[in-house]
Amino acid sequence: MKDPKKRAEVLLAIANRGGLREGVASEIARETGVPEAQIYGAGSFFHLLSEPDTKVRVCTGLSCSLQGAKELLEAAKAAGLPADECSCLAACDRPPAVLRDRAVLAAVSIDDVKKAGGRWEDLVSSAEPNEDWLGFVGPTGVPEDQLALNLPSDPNYSGAAFLRASELGPQGIVDELEASGLQGRGGAGFPAAFKWRAILQHEEPTRYIVLNADEGEPGTFKDREVMIRRPDLVIEGLAIAATALGAREVYCYLRGEFGIPWRAMETAISEFHKKNLFSDIHFHLHPGHGAYICGEETALLEALEGKRGMPRLKPPFPTDVGLFGKPTLIHNVETIACVPAILRRGGAWFKELGRQEPGTKLYCISGAVKKPGVFELPLGVSLDELVDAAGGYDGELYAFSPGGASSGFLPSSERKRPLDFKSLADIGSMLGSAGVVVLNKDTDVVWAAREQLRFFEVESCGQCAPCRIGTRFLRRSVDRVIRGGSEQSVHPKEELQHIAEAAWEMNEGSICGLGQAAALPLTSVIRHFPEELSDE
Repeated sequence: MKDPKKRAEVLLAIANRGGLREGVASEIARETGVPEAQIYGAGSFFHLLSEPDTKVRVCTGLSCSLQGAKELLEAAKAAGLPADECSCLAACDRPPAVLRDRAVLAAVSIDDVKKAGGRWEDLVSSAEPNEDWLGFVGPTGVPEDQLALNLPSDPNYSGAAFLRASELGPQGIVDELEASGLQGRGGAGFPAAFKWRAILQHEEPTRYIVLNADEGEPGTFKDREVMIRRPDLVIEGLAIAATALGAREVYCYLRGEFGIPWRAMETAISEFHKKNLFSDIHFHLHPGHGAYICGEETALLEALEGKRGMPRLKPPFPTDVGLFGKPTLIHNVETIACVPAILRRGGAWFKELGRQEPGTKLYCISGAVKKPGVFELPLGVSLDELVDAAGGYDGELYAFSPGGASSGFLPSSERKRPLDFKSLADIGSMLGSAGVVVLNKDTDVVWAAREQLRFFEVESCGQCAPCRIGTRFLRRSVDRVIRGGSEQSVHPKEELQHIAEAAWEMNEGSICGLGQAAALPLTSVIRHFPEELSDE
């Protein structure tokens, strides 16, 4: 198509018709001029579009599986509900979670399923109603003037940070951001100011700002809370970025399951417009359609353009060739939400909030703790400090995942290690999105690793062979190295060597971070918990 923005509407057109049913692709092709094969190819990539008749999906992410998600799924099927499993729903603090159509229900019980009586429309949660659902945030004991986000507070639509940004000008804004030392909070920890400066200096006058709100890493649910509680920070941060970099259009890509955050974002945009603040900036909200890989920035761009969400080769990087081929700034929700506080209080203030690295961090914690939730703490606190904020351990600590499925597992001996980017990288792990999952002595860590491997196998986009084949191989390898495993067809020592070789190939040959990190759940268990493996 001549207009790439028209092509971007294809996925939404499929969703508006209830999914990729018979005849939908040809109907949209006639309306848009996009070839039917391309429409079907794009739609079939996304779970929520390609499986329209599956109305109930039970989250089988690690935190939900720890609370009986598999048993809940079997109960749903036995009750006659058209149910299947799905990957993490960013509701790890209220497990097990269920997706009813596109609405997330928290803490669903087997009794809830039985009461539905085979009617998916009647499936509700015995916990708080979905519309009023807020997760547990704080308190952490940190004074409010030392918090960048302060999630329990109400939205503030004053626009003070935006007005301050207007006074500083583009160069002053980027200088302040650089002084803050803000690193990307979505997983990579890349210096934010580096991206801003690259676009600011670009010769191409058309630029775009993109918000990555496709939160799907198992154990992570912080962005959900930021958008619900402080949408003003997100929208104001995006407006500051647009002003600094000369962009006029902002695209927000939200998980398709994020109904409440979506409405909160719409309200924030409306409130700022009522005050005639940044009225020349146009915000576009786009729903995701069920693909974890679209959390990778270039896969997200492909989805925004109406294509299959497959990562692009880099370089070129999005700061040069991004959305619709133009320079694009992409930030995670938490990252952009930190910008208003940095502009109001100064970069030096933000930098001093952390321990060894700058700023505060939103830590998500679930699993074997008494009060799962989101906690804003200085970047670099230890697991013990985080768990203290979460009410203490539920049972004796055995292992923990410090940064979502991509970070693998660490033993209890690392409970005092700073949860920051460098300290975790030093021992072969990562902070990632800071989705901490705690396992106690009652949990089989090899089983937990297998659950994470299943996630990566399902969510691999299949574009590159090392990831497509490697994720499946690693998951199958688990049964061949556990004591008493049913598939011990080779000697365990040989199998461990095969696993090491596959992990190396995936890390070196995969296009994006999914394949590069997918082996960590298993390799970390082999490294830190060798006693859990077969000793034959």
